[in-house]
Amino acid sequence: MLNRVSIDGFFAGPNGEIDWFVRDPEVDKAVHAREIYSETNEERQPRMVLFGRVTYQMFERYWPNVSADPSASEELRATANELDQMTKVVFSSTLKEVAWENSVLVSGDLAKEVRKLKQEEGPDMLIFGSGSIVQQLANEDLIDDYLIVVTPVVLGEGKPLFKDVNKHNLQLLQATGFESGNVLLHYAKA
Repeated sequence: MLNRVSIDGFFAGPNGEIDWFVRDPEVDKAVHAREIYSETNEERQPRMVLFGRVTYQMFERYWPNVSADPSASEELRATANELDQMTKVVFSSTLKEVAWENSVLVSGDLAKEVRKLKQEEGPDMLIFGSGSIVQQLANEDLIDDYLIVVTPVVLGEGKPLFKDVNKHNLQLLQATGFESGNVLLHYAKA
């Protein structure tokens, strides 16, 4: 799981806004190095990404255009190309189709489908954003690692990342601070 949160634990503002993120290329590099690829069968493979509808639609509007944008940085274009290559599993009961390259739409039971995916051979799974997916999978004990970028902002109100999630004991694997005030925390299930 990879998510950004405010100091007071919100992953989005009250209306889903994320304009409060404190952008930092150094944070992006650190996250990219850890999360885009997984080591499987001794070779680097792009991860499989799990999305809820809202986050998928936000990513789909933005990232496919970045790889062809000459004004985008080389790092952003590389990330866009990698996201294009990744298998994107979209959980939604309202979408009828997904158009982004390598996307698959799933409308079945989230926990059941993720359990099946975890048993298959292949790359590790990653959840970008998608707070409701995080909440449901955390309650089913289906998240192994938590990468959280704490942004130096207090929102006061918004959408809490761990709303209605059962207690989980986690083990801190690494904490990295950045000049921007962001802190990258990496936790694993205890």
